[in-house]
Amino acid sequence: MRTLNPEGWAPAKGYANGIEASGRVVVTGGLVGWNADQVFETDDFVGQCEQVFRNIVAVLAEAGAGPEHIVRMTWYITNKAEYLACQRELGAAYRRVIGRHFPAMAVVQVVALMDDAAKVEIEATAVLPDD
Repeated sequence: MRTLNPEGWAPAKGYANGIEASGRVVVTGGLVGWNADQVFETDDFVGQCEQVFRNIVAVLAEAGAGPEHIVRMTWYITNKAEYLACQRELGAAYRRVIGRHFPAMAVVQVVALMDDAAKVEIEATAVLPDD
């Protein structure tokens, strides 16, 4: 896996501009911040994000992948201001679960998510290297 940052570009902070990888692709569905019983334990944005990160790691583990194999994440959030207001706490939660691996990412504000209690939904794509 190789991080792509064109010559002369300032480095991306907290994400990669691009990732090059080859191997077996593992894709998650859009995962929200509920637990294994599909119960939201918090309505806190950062708390829901941390649960989504744990959910992503759990799904990837089923394929033998880990956070270090993630090449792309797409975030769907319901409140841009809330997202921007908690960047420090969000970064700490991300590092606790995902570590210091920063794939290509996009964040999109949406009007609503399918579950009214959800504040964030994230899709992840991982690539397990060829043996």
